Amino acid sequence: MKFSHKSPLLLAMIAASLAVTACSNSTNDTTKTNDAAATTDSDTTAAAADNKLDTKFATLATGGASGPYNIIGTSLTEAYNQTYGVNSKTQTTGASVENMNLLNQEKVELAFVMSDVLSDAIKGENNFSTPITNVQQIATLYPNYVQIVTSKKTGITKFEDLKGKRIAVGAQNSGVEVNARNLLKGFGMTYDDVKVDYLGYAEAADALKSGKIDAAFLTSGLPNSSLMELEQGFDLQLVGIDPAKVAEIAKDQAYFVAMDIPAGTYGNEAAIPTAAIMNAFVVRSDLSEADGYKLTKTFFESQDKLKTAHQAAAGISLETAQQGMVAPVHPGAKKYYDEQAAK
Repeated sequence: MKFSHKSPLLLAMIAASLAVTACSNSTNDTTKTNDAAATTDSDTTAAAADNKLDTKFATLATGGASGPYNIIGTSLTEAYNQTYGVNSKTQTTGASVENMNLLNQEKVELAFVMSDVLSDAIKGENNFSTPITNVQQIATLYPNYVQIVTSKKTGITKFEDLKGKRIAVGAQNSGVEVNARNLLKGFGMTYDDVKVDYLGYAEAADALKSGKIDAAFLTSGLPNSSLMELEQGFDLQLVGIDPAKVAEIAKDQAYFVAMDIPAGTYGNEAAIPTAAIMNAFVVRSDLSEADGYKLTKTFFESQDKLKTAHQAAAGISLETAQQGMVAPVHPGAKKYYDEQAAK
């Protein structure tokens, strides 16, 4: 049979063929679109997982409101909130001893503490009746300088002159109080040889200004904001500690090191020799390896932010973060350090 090129039957067959092709192409396009959408959804889910923590809370126990712990900690928890959307905030405390107890009671997930208190907690000594075991370390931080402050009118110029004086030794059971007690012991003194007031940074500065105390221990990173305020209009004098005596004390208390408070820190013309203790960033051992890794990673990636918050954070570095660790390193932190070392 022959068909004209204008035959209705031929036109119908061509139209049917085009329709089948169109349907086939449409099906293929839909399949490709669905595949692409599935891939995008998968990527989004993976990205979301990377930006979440297993823990619902990341509360960081710090110290007094005006101290470097709290100032640096506030910036760090902001970074955790922004990065992971986790409920992260600081908890103002009496500092190191209280922080270790809060960690042990699982009331906080993270803490800043002084290495001497951390050592006592792990051993179950002094302020701790039993060893605290659910603690691991993220990093060694910056040094805390023992800043013994008095007025030039008191005649106190060296540590031995504190005998018989009324002194503030920090909040009770704080890291400041622990190292004040240990240093007094190193000089052959106890609290029976001095008149003790348990005062935090701001309270101690006010008591010095009003003449209610003769001297105060304000152990912290440099500078301490309460001392910077006290310096204005007060005849502030820093009391030095002989480096040889620090070395002697360190034979029993290995976390003490001899360091200088630099000239000009509080208007002092010369550097002042003193003792220092390294700070530690610790977490509960039950935090997952993934969380430990993410918390460590963001901690180091936030260093510029932390240094802006308080210059004491300038003493934190990836190179020294594993030096002088007192507690076992958290597996997530170790993973981060190993990755950085391999680069």
